[in-house]
Amino acid sequence: MVGQHGVDLAVGIIDSHFGDIVARVCSCLLRRGSSSLQEIVRDIGLPASRVKNCLLVLVQHNCVQAYSVPRLGGPQPKAVTLYMALFDNILHRLRFPKFLGLLAEEFEDPLMAANVETTEQKALAAAALVDAERFSGLGNVCYDGQNINLLKEKDEGSSVRSNLGEKRKHRELELDGETQSSINENEVLWRANIEKFVHRLKKKACFSRISTRLGLDAAIVFDAMIESSQQSGPKQNSVASSLDEILEWVMKKPSGRLMTMQHIRTYLEELKCKSSMEDTRAVYSIDLGEIIEECRSEEVGSLVLQRYGRDAYRMFRLLVNKARPIETDNLAEITFVKKKEAPGILYKLWLDCYVEMEIAVAYPGEKRFLWRVNIGALHEHVLNDMYHAAANLSQRIAQSREQQLEIANRRVNDVQRETERLKKERLVLETSLLRLDDALMLFHDF
Repeated sequence: MVGQHGVDLAVGIIDSHFGDIVARVCSCLLRRGSSSLQEIVRDIGLPASRVKNCLLVLVQHNCVQAYSVPRLGGPQPKAVTLYMALFDNILHRLRFPKFLGLLAEEFEDPLMAANVETTEQKALAAAALVDAERFSGLGNVCYDGQNINLLKEKDEGSSVRSNLGEKRKHRELELDGETQSSINENEVLWRANIEKFVHRLKKKACFSRISTRLGLDAAIVFDAMIESSQQSGPKQNSVASSLDEILEWVMKKPSGRLMTMQHIRTYLEELKCKSSMEDTRAVYSIDLGEIIEECRSEEVGSLVLQRYGRDAYRMFRLLVNKARPIETDNLAEITFVKKKEAPGILYKLWLDCYVEMEIAVAYPGEKRFLWRVNIGALHEHVLNDMYHAAANLSQRIAQSREQQLEIANRRVNDVQRETERLKKERLVLETSLLRLDDALMLFHDF
């Protein structure tokens, strides 16, 4: 079940794409779970015809799944249609810019690639975020001297979103009882291959990680493993390919043509690939899951460093690496943190759910505090924080768009100046949302 912050994010996405009414129907399904048309009508108080048309829109855009279940009771059981919101599919609507980027790379379209690169460069220049302000850290965004905290926005999302919806009537999706939509049975239907899309994004994340840690040549060998293994259908995380196939794909890369077989073997060892013999061929395999876990660990560590400082980071990393409870004084001694300051730092981490605390009684009257990190619970907490930040970002972007419409009746000079300011602000927010989504994918999709 998706938490409240995840629901807020999904509803905000639907609101921005299809309007308030469709978002209300989606919100009902996300909160209640699978529901019938009658249950949704009772919950949100709209006419059945309008709710039905909202569901039609959501189903057609693959955000809701309709299915039938037998209705119990009565002499002749009848089937009832239930509707279920597809949270993952809704979330993927955030990633359309990433999809365009992959298309530019896949088909090597110079014009499209140039457009994507130019847009990204403009966004990065406008954002001008240093590493400490990356939204993967879920911290603050500075814009025109103002500090924007995305995790501590006032929890007035519903009322603000409602106000925005009132202002957005000119572009709200009009749905009434006369709206009809039909699909020709002979028409060829197309649907995005989300699994393939996520796999490509996972490969890019791993490629970036390997390139940073081991260098570009090692990343090229890794990329060759992925590309050659796709011919035989790789598993979700484990990728295997023969040495000859890897060499063949490496030779296709301009920077890989100078690599010898020995170079490739060396890089495969650095990548910690497992080797085996199959039909007299040397086959190497690598687990993408391990690389993703390293990326997650670095992401959480970066977050702790930004929020709590270097002393907290050292203690946190030690707890993660040891994977067992450690007493306060021992933890401070090993990490060279002052013993008087260690309890306060650990208490802050505990309050924010980054560490867990245990109390051990050595003998009557003496209590010792033990600290540990629960990786599963921690990742769930971080993901929930990311949903919260992304929902607030989406809301700020919607507000910025509405403000542009409100200045239309002002004097010309004011309109131009204010419009430029709002465009710059929205570019910062949209770029930050894309960066935050990179981190969100690590914990949700990968």
